[in-house]
Amino acid sequence: MDISTQKTGADGAPPPHDNPPPTTSANGPQKRAAGGATRPGDRIFLGLSRGSGILLLVIMAAIAVFLTYRAYLAISKDDANFLTTFEWNTGLVPPKFGIAVLAFGTVVSSIIAMALAVPIAVAIALFITHYAPRRLSGPIAYVVDLLAAVPSIVYGLWGALVLVPHMNGLFGWLNDYFGWTGIFSWDQGAPRSMLTVGVLLAIMILPIITNVSREVFRQVPQMHEEAALALGATRWEVIRMAVLPFGRSGVISASMLGLGRALGETMAVATVLSPDFDIHASLLNPGGGTFAQNIASKFNEATEYGRDALIASGLVLFVITLLVNGAARMIIARRKEYSGANA
Repeated sequence: MDISTQKTGADGAPPPHDNPPPTTSANGPQKRAAGGATRPGDRIFLGLSRGSGILLLVIMAAIAVFLTYRAYLAISKDDANFLTTFEWNTGLVPPKFGIAVLAFGTVVSSIIAMALAVPIAVAIALFITHYAPRRLSGPIAYVVDLLAAVPSIVYGLWGALVLVPHMNGLFGWLNDYFGWTGIFSWDQGAPRSMLTVGVLLAIMILPIITNVSREVFRQVPQMHEEAALALGATRWEVIRMAVLPFGRSGVISASMLGLGRALGETMAVATVLSPDFDIHASLLNPGGGTFAQNIASKFNEATEYGRDALIASGLVLFVITLLVNGAARMIIARRKEYSGANA
């Protein structure tokens, strides 16, 4: 029997190889680099990506080391409890300063801003993506994008010249109907209070949360919405059963971006707030302070030791920001089934 006949099939074609030979190039067999990169461009991009990630970690570590060292120099000479003292006087001998008022004001103003901004931002994003006609959704989205580009100092000037004078009516109404709670009691002072700061911060973070949420809602698979409509769901039921579960992780991420700006906002808060180092039970009475506002208002006139004390307060704000972002990542990780990447 001819050997060539034995090595061909019934149709004359050679049988498939059980183990196909390795692919070769002009320079010999291709070697797969670590991470799956095979081409020179892929290997370069992989190296740059890894280098960027490592560089980011190094920068974060350097910031943490710098803040910790300067904070240690200040706290080691502090004659008061750094966490619970209601005073900031670095010029005394020995100095006395603490962050109790600053931590309270930063957290309270940010909570007020988030409570006001997140529901409104999500509602605007849903209106733009699922309710407004196309000729109307475009201009609204453009205006919202434009709000994100307004500088902080402009918001601060608007807050001081326009928002503060017009808060008297709201403060009076809250005092008349909810003053008995103590939180909304008002002594008729200037409305340069934590509530005014929270309202201003809510306006500032509104476009950030709206823009990110809008893009997330646009990524909802059309088949999900069409399937819900085919089952007889109303438009609101489609949003509740298909859109919101899909975009939940994105909305959380958008809210954390807005919270990050609210925690670190400086000039707008310094322009609107009437600061003092006391914690007021009422949100309507002037006073209070935040980390960023205190650093901005005292840094230029501070001595070398005073700047170390301000850096120590900045370290606390840095830690709070890291904790907030870590909590957000944990929330998102627990809801992976709602993530758009896993849909």
